[in-house]
Amino acid sequence: MHGSPDARQYAPATQRNQEPILEVLLQVLPPTGTVLEISSGTGEHAVFFAPRLQPRKWIPSDPDPVARASIAAWQERSSATNLHPPVALNVCDPVWVVEEKPSGPLQMLDFERDPITAIVNINMIHIAPWSACLGLMAGAGRILPIGGILYLYGPFKQGGRHTAPSNAGFDENLRSRNPEWGVRDLEDVVAAAQAHKLVLVKTVAMPANNLSVVFQVSG
Repeated sequence: MHGSPDARQYAPATQRNQEPILEVLLQVLPPTGTVLEISSGTGEHAVFFAPRLQPRKWIPSDPDPVARASIAAWQERSSATNLHPPVALNVCDPVWVVEEKPSGPLQMLDFERDPITAIVNINMIHIAPWSACLGLMAGAGRILPIGGILYLYGPFKQGGRHTAPSNAGFDENLRSRNPEWGVRDLEDVVAAAQAHKLVLVKTVAMPANNLSVVFQVSG
């Protein structure tokens, strides 16, 4: 898919959080393989992270065609050779497109040579129904090898409570827009992950009362 410069979208939070997220990714990602980014949104993160995380490959994805057009438009401005075109992927699908026989943008990928060793998901599970979190965990459990990493970033409740008044206000705003959305309880997310052999290995406090939450596939 080819975007155009006007197709590029901008998310203000991206500029603020990309350096701190990169710092964590450099610590936790496997050194080789392919990183699948779920719900890539504007594509700004993909073009920032991919060149800085070589030799790993980076696949952006989003179910929204407008988002994919933005990702493609950003990619056209990027010189990163390890950044692949965006793929259409809905986490709630029982089989993800990366599990099927490669077609379209995925034909240029060699998952035998560069298997998906990590999945990165930034700011999605609170702006989606709970079924999206469950779908994410199920997909990560199917695709990632033992030792593979699932990285989540966003606001979380802990022990059933918000960690900051700003998060409580954000949660209220989300639920008013869609009752199925909302800041998730970290313990619920950890339990959903454990059902798919994903074990919590660390949480890292991030700017603006967000968390990096890192899971690893256990044997």
